[in-house]
Amino acid sequence: MKKGQANRHILPGFGLTLGITLLYLSLMVLLPLLMLIITASSLSFEKIVSIVTSPRAIAAYKLSFGAAFVAACVNAVFGSLLAWVLVRYRFFGRRVIDALIDLPFALPTAVAGITLVTLFRIPDDPSAISFFKGGMGKLIFDLFGIQIAPGAIGVVVALIFIGIPFVVRTLQPVLADLEPELEEVAACMGASRFQIFRKVIFPALLPSLFTGFSLAFARALGEYGSVVFIAGNMPFKTEILPLLIMINLEEPNGNVNAAVLALVMLCASFITMLAVNLIGLWAGRRAAKKHRE
Repeated sequence: MKKGQANRHILPGFGLTLGITLLYLSLMVLLPLLMLIITASSLSFEKIVSIVTSPRAIAAYKLSFGAAFVAACVNAVFGSLLAWVLVRYRFFGRRVIDALIDLPFALPTAVAGITLVTLFRIPDDPSAISFFKGGMGKLIFDLFGIQIAPGAIGVVVALIFIGIPFVVRTLQPVLADLEPELEEVAACMGASRFQIFRKVIFPALLPSLFTGFSLAFARALGEYGSVVFIAGNMPFKTEILPLLIMINLEEPNGNVNAAVLALVMLCASFITMLAVNLIGLWAGRRAAKKHRE
């Protein structure tokens, strides 16, 4: 190797690349968020508190945060099972199913919302009901007495649909790197299937599972397009927080009120992403410690 060749880099020096990175980050992320904070801070503290704690806003918080949490929990369970099947088994159609996992990423959320409404909302005219037009909703209502759409359950269904890829794609690389030999050794030592799962598999998956859960929760928290079609949008009942923000924007001088509510979502999203990064840091330190041992 020639002298000085080791110091050469494909990209320019650290100072220039760091400056470009900070400039891009400031223009695309920090500046819009700063304007949101400035707009919200134009009101007095008492006015901000009254907007944030209004009964309509609190009802929207309960639905948005509650539905996002329930959907993330469901995705954590079934997303883990789906990732396990896709990684550990080979069967006909596996690649098709694996490709379908990414469909919520590419599909416009409005299209997903319209599709779910068509499938689960029961038409007023019984003669118009078919399998692809309210049939599933009618079947579930007849069997369990549960109305999917419009309603809070429909919101959860929509959030499950858009959040499942985050859990699956987060867990798949970890499951692929998890050595089956460890499970075989545990089985040879007399461990039951449940003990193998609890002692060998689950601890290795836990950091990634938390990360996938957090990403699905954050994604569901800010979802608008699919939910607005299936929720019913009734104030105090099925009105999500993003919809309430849109309603405030349409009112005269309502942009400030919308900015205050958006700031609440910003704080919730920031806390969620901070948790994801802390979990990743903890997982990295844990893996390094196990490697040293």
